[in-house]
Amino acid sequence: MTDATMPPPITVKAPSPGKYRWLIMWLLFAAMVINYVDRQMIGVLKPTLSAEFGWSETDYADIVFWFQASYALFYAIWGRLMDRIGARFGLGIAFAIWQVGHILHGGARDLTHFIMARMLLGVGEAGGFPGGIKAVTEWFPKKERALATGLFNAGTNIGAIVTPLLVPALVLAFGWQMAFLVTGLLGLIWLPIWLLVYRKPRDQKRLSATELAYIEQDPADPAEKVGWLKLLTVKETWAYALGKFLIDPIWWMFLFWLPDFLGKRYGLDLKTFGPPLVAIYLLSDVGSVGGGWLSSRLMHRGVSLNVARKVTMLICALLAVPVMFAAFASNVWIAVLIIGIATAAHQGFSANLYALPGDVFPRSAVGSVVGIGGMLGGVGGMIFSKYVGQVLEKIGTYTPIFIVAGSVYLIALLVVHLITPKYAPAKV
Repeated sequence: MTDATMPPPITVKAPSPGKYRWLIMWLLFAAMVINYVDRQMIGVLKPTLSAEFGWSETDYADIVFWFQASYALFYAIWGRLMDRIGARFGLGIAFAIWQVGHILHGGARDLTHFIMARMLLGVGEAGGFPGGIKAVTEWFPKKERALATGLFNAGTNIGAIVTPLLVPALVLAFGWQMAFLVTGLLGLIWLPIWLLVYRKPRDQKRLSATELAYIEQDPADPAEKVGWLKLLTVKETWAYALGKFLIDPIWWMFLFWLPDFLGKRYGLDLKTFGPPLVAIYLLSDVGSVGGGWLSSRLMHRGVSLNVARKVTMLICALLAVPVMFAAFASNVWIAVLIIGIATAAHQGFSANLYALPGDVFPRSAVGSVVGIGGMLGGVGGMIFSKYVGQVLEKIGTYTPIFIVAGSVYLIALLVVHLITPKYAPAKV
């Protein structure tokens, strides 16, 4: 038989590894939706509550500051707890605490009450991302972690979209107190589902052997536990933590002050700023998923982990630069486009930064590293919230705030690259 008459070679398609791990991701996505509904409500209600209680700009900044203080402190604690007790019970306990804190807002009667409720909310919500990143590290191989992180992180944007659509209707119909109660009770539905579904991959009987092998395809981690003090001496810890210190405050600012900016600059109110906020956070979702997808896609094409992560972060950092000029936009929708691209850039950048601990640290240390980074991110948020309050109180314009927001991502990428130029496994 000649070559010309030879039958074509038979190709055998590799079996699908299974999809159970994506159920875990969607549960994390749902938790982030609830997390951000609870978190953003104070920003949506800022004009209403400021008028009722007579808050100044610095009063409101103090509420944000104390939320971030408890969030920063407990982020590190939750990170350690996730490594010790696991994502199932760790995230479950954190979720229950933050829902209780959210519901208690409905009973607040003065500034002190709001600060106390926000602090309890911060205690619980600090466990959200350490638990989520821990779960992703347990359930996804390295080449899928940025995508999975970007997808569940997109839940934050959906929460931010739902809030300005749902909350004004609840407030206008039942009052702001009932808005906190109703959203808090509805959110509690998630908790029993999580506890019933989540197990580590090897303990989950519904997981196929093929998918388990796919999840565990990366080299095995060292069995030795890594302490906090040891992690603080590892440069990769600081690459992640300083990156969070620089970029987290910008996201806090968008979350807590965007309704105020739209109100002061364009005259929007509780009834009208919903569509602009929805548009901004829809764009954020594109950035969250797109940033995770791009670095994963580059890796599938053979690009190194180091280059894939940093090229994606560079693109996102450049897309954030135009937000410096957002306050000069003459039309609200031009401002929405500029800010929406910047929030999308943040989410894409963040998805890849969140992947760093899982990329370079053993699984047993991921929660602790995420906790340390989140703590520094919270500290950065505390400092920046005071800065925002002072700027608005004394200058009355968002321009200096947006200038910082547009420049900080390039600085963060430079810091990450200088500390870990090769993006190699950490020596712990």
